[in-house]
Amino acid sequence: MSFLDEMLPETAEAFGQMRSSIFKDGYLDLKTKELIAIASSVLMRCQFCVDTHSQRAIAAGATKEEIAETISVAMFIAAGTQIGWTNIYRENIYDKIFEKDKGEEGKDKGEEDCCCCCKD
Repeated sequence: MSFLDEMLPETAEAFGQMRSSIFKDGYLDLKTKELIAIASSVLMRCQFCVDTHSQRAIAAGATKEEIAETISVAMFIAAGTQIGWTNIYRENIYDKIFEKDKGEEGKDKGEEDCCCCCKD
């Protein structure tokens, strides 16, 4: 965080204080918190964070197997989100894409124009 230390020292200090207040034994022990940090880091796709929190988890007593299982939980959640988003419109997106009952001009009944680049 050298850029924060240089440019925004108060922010860097606050971030460090937040870390110190969280990463200590509390209702959850330090090892558990580091394993949660690993899973979160996987989901945020931060390799530096995965590496750092894996080393800290090992120092807190985590085994390779526990870290591997933590990563597999994150992978499961990531995969599940790809299934879950398809039902965002209260119907399966696959069914919506291949709906046979089209309205005028080839649009699905009730379909609105896209809010981005998909408009003709």
